[in-house]
Amino acid sequence: MAAARPARPAGPAAGSAGPARSTTGSAGPAGPAAASVLDAHLAALAAALLPYRRSEELLARWGGELAHRLAAGGRLLVAGNGGSAAEAQHLTAELVGKLRDDREPLSAIALHAETSALTAIGNDYGYDEVFARQVRAHGRPDDILLLMSTSGASVNLVAAAHAGRDAGLRCWAFTGPTPNPLADACHETLAIASPDSQVVQELHLVSTHVLCEYVDRVLPAALAAAGRTPLPPAASGAAGRAVPPAAGAPDGPVRAGVEVVLDDGTGRQAEAG
Repeated sequence: MAAARPARPAGPAAGSAGPARSTTGSAGPAGPAAASVLDAHLAALAAALLPYRRSEELLARWGGELAHRLAAGGRLLVAGNGGSAAEAQHLTAELVGKLRDDREPLSAIALHAETSALTAIGNDYGYDEVFARQVRAHGRPDDILLLMSTSGASVNLVAAAHAGRDAGLRCWAFTGPTPNPLADACHETLAIASPDSQVVQELHLVSTHVLCEYVDRVLPAALAAAGRTPLPPAASGAAGRAVPPAAGAPDGPVRAGVEVVLDDGTGRQAEAG
């Protein structure tokens, strides 16, 4: 006689929904863990925001000074390592391009983006010199050098600050908490009061946008003070604006889209599209 098999646990009744599932897309332990990571990050960011609000006056003053120096023919040199390099290049893109409204391009160079020079200098002189040598090559008195570092301890940025001051540049820094060597080497520093490098970088990005906003606000007056007239939108190359036709260009409406020229077999041509 066959041994009796243990009864199977009853499954869900027909039509029942079964065990409840999360509607947030997470299941099991990953859900609470993911929430705690986000909450912790936002809490660190919120803790840094209150002291960061005191940076408004500094960013306004820097934006005004930068606008006047750029309007007078100066340039901004920027550098950073890793994530701060990306932040620095973001800043130069906003100035050479635009932040929001159309205006003429402004001279700003991200030193770390010059890859052939960077690797040649690193190979021949060591990585500590990759920015300092470029500052000595490109910097002119009254230019501005802005150096970004979450730690403020990057040796190559400190060396660049010393080279900038020796060459007569105005040296600024975006850093994490002070004191730090880079802040000591620069004329002025915007320091983010957070031990979390991610939070520091995020507020450096906010600072980049606010700085550019102040540059744009002051730029018309700065150009007037320098005896320059702002370029009209068409001359500055804004997308979607009218530009004068090239010499010899035919008159008439500009056709948009794809045009196909067909030969109907009689030697005549018909346009489609």
